Amino acid sequence: MAVTPSPFDFKAFLKTVAALPGVYRMLDAQGTILYIGKARNLKQRVASYFRENHASAKTRSLVAQIRTIDVTITHTETEALILESTLIKEHQPRYNILLRDDKGYPYIHLSAGDFPRLCLHRGAKRAAGRYFGPYPNANAVRDTMQLLQKVFRLRPCEDSFFYGRSRPCLQYQIKRCTAPCVGLIDRNGYRQQLQDAVLFLEGKSGQVIADLAERMETAATTLNFEAAALCRDQIAELRQIQERQHVEGENGDVDVIACALRGGAACLQIFIFRAGRLLGNRAFFPRLPGEEDLPAVQAAFLAQYYLDKEIPGEILLSTLPTDADLLARSLSERADRAVIISARPRGQRAHWLAMATQNAEHALAARWASQAGTKRRLDALGEALGFEGKLSRLECFDISHTHGEATVAACVVFDEEGPRKSDYRRYNIAGITPGDDYAALHQALHRRYVRLQQEKARLPDILFIDGGKGQLSQAGEVLAELCIAGIMVIGVAKGPERKPGLETLYLFAENRPIILPADSAALHLVQQIRDEAHRFAITGHRQRRAKARTVSTLDSIPGIGPKRRQVLLKQFGGLKQLSRAGIEDIAQVAGINAELAQRIYDAFHDKG
Repeated sequence: MAVTPSPFDFKAFLKTVAALPGVYRMLDAQGTILYIGKARNLKQRVASYFRENHASAKTRSLVAQIRTIDVTITHTETEALILESTLIKEHQPRYNILLRDDKGYPYIHLSAGDFPRLCLHRGAKRAAGRYFGPYPNANAVRDTMQLLQKVFRLRPCEDSFFYGRSRPCLQYQIKRCTAPCVGLIDRNGYRQQLQDAVLFLEGKSGQVIADLAERMETAATTLNFEAAALCRDQIAELRQIQERQHVEGENGDVDVIACALRGGAACLQIFIFRAGRLLGNRAFFPRLPGEEDLPAVQAAFLAQYYLDKEIPGEILLSTLPTDADLLARSLSERADRAVIISARPRGQRAHWLAMATQNAEHALAARWASQAGTKRRLDALGEALGFEGKLSRLECFDISHTHGEATVAACVVFDEEGPRKSDYRRYNIAGITPGDDYAALHQALHRRYVRLQQEKARLPDILFIDGGKGQLSQAGEVLAELCIAGIMVIGVAKGPERKPGLETLYLFAENRPIILPADSAALHLVQQIRDEAHRFAITGHRQRRAKARTVSTLDSIPGIGPKRRQVLLKQFGGLKQLSRAGIEDIAQVAGINAELAQRIYDAFHDKG
């Protein structure tokens, strides 16, 4: 009997994706790549595929087949675009049909002549002049040319158009060209712009900016402030035109391996470079027998990974293993040539390693946020606190206000799958002395657990309170009032100078504090739930405060809806005039009886 593959849980996956630039690969149940794409914001782009009612049948068909999505984080969107092109050419996924035009990479062509033009070129390089590239696609060329024209103002027009002009065109009017066609710039001036553009396209942006800075100083000294301002603007624009690519640029075959270690788990991220081009990457999560250090993890991994893998000439590591020389000799013998193992690179290789390290840290953080990672941290927390049984539900409360204004209490819930946002709750606090956090917490806890009792809902195993002994006592009082037992109540007090890792835990009815190690998986879970409660509370407070400052006094009066409010404001010309009106005047407005007029009057005059 065939086993039907389980559908892709995109909601769980999106929790692990960072809002960073990168490349994503969508795979089916057999591991075949269906689609490769790039994004400026991976989280937003991937989420867009799972909206309901896609107009495109292609997209609906693609989404129905997805079982796995792999992501690769890059430094910039431009890097992601180049990597996307490389991977599409290699794997030729079924759903990347629109990009499989096999036209080759486009170039920027700088023509010959007294006043050369900049243009996009694809195909054989037969025309005279210089070619810069290749670029990943035509859009990248057009974007670069548009920015180059904005800074250096070289002509983009065809020769037939150029030689037939008698007056400047629109490009001159919008300051994208210096109009050499009608002699508004001489050959020497145009050559200066051309030289700057060529140097920049050759990657010598530092020299161009230095030259512009020198010209700016000279112009300012001679009181030519218009020319100085132009140089200043060019320097600012140049820094945004073209970003140096970190996914290619040097020759050689290199494997870049970065390791991240956290709370008894490790992630090794391998980036494979061949002939200076990034071919792809992969993450490994080795099982660790206990607490291990980075050098030991890297050494064990290298020895096993290259048993059946191609061995490059250089292996670049984030941390050098203790037996690096021995590993290098062993791999050299296996490859029958010299193999270099190194760390602490410079230049381009330092960028490669930084990218691999970022991906390793992100992948490990995503794994911790997954169900398996959360379960391990729950077990670690239960062991650290001496909890009898298995932890499956945690709740945490926090209070947020600004000098007592718009006080909001927030409750967040975590279970074995991580944050359970459908169970999050906010409580608008009223009827207390402004700024009294104890009273606010008492009110929120009472409302929360009375409701849970009435609904016979699941109670938490542990209740965390963001605060010290005072807040902790409030939680104890509420649970005692409601005769709720079996909940472990813990106060999370911030450490000195509020530094993470120095938190102190206080157990209710116990005088002893608990201080967990900074690298403890249990503490990491406590920090995560505490930070989530703080985020949820402060977001609710800001929303309530903003609403209070924009809502009209009329909105709080029972019986006043949008239509009556509009009629009142039209009749009196605004709130200020309405506030000065008497009860009889208000009652004369259509739809306003004497009782409602009294309430309106009281709203403006009974402020206590």
